[in-house]
Amino acid sequence: MPDKKKNKNQYDCNKCPAYCCSYPRIVVTDSDLRRLAEHFGTTEKEAEKRHTRQYRFDDGKEKISERILRHEKDQIYKSVCGFLDQTTRRCTIYDARPSVCREFPNGTTCGYYQFLKFERKQQGDKTFIPSA
Repeated sequence: MPDKKKNKNQYDCNKCPAYCCSYPRIVVTDSDLRRLAEHFGTTEKEAEKRHTRQYRFDDGKEKISERILRHEKDQIYKSVCGFLDQTTRRCTIYDARPSVCREFPNGTTCGYYQFLKFERKQQGDKTFIPSA
């Protein structure tokens, strides 16, 4: 008989200050862009212009060119996804969020949540957030 606990998530996004939203490169695919355009009732070109930017990196060994979500300054992390409500720490476009966000953390555990739980236990503070 399979162990049901193995498939259960060992993290709770509601107890996290949205660390994953602070990742500097949140990639937006063509299908993500279509979903954003539909969500905002606009064209894909307009959604791309308003909500994304191009990221390019080339150090001679590695070359990266990708479309990523725009960021805003944040009171906890240096910057976060522009779609994060900084008061509630929740996604404002949850149903239209990019694929990478839908897949995160790609398993039953989240490394940051485990770290956060440990730090909160050590500090004796259920609301403690480590400084960035």
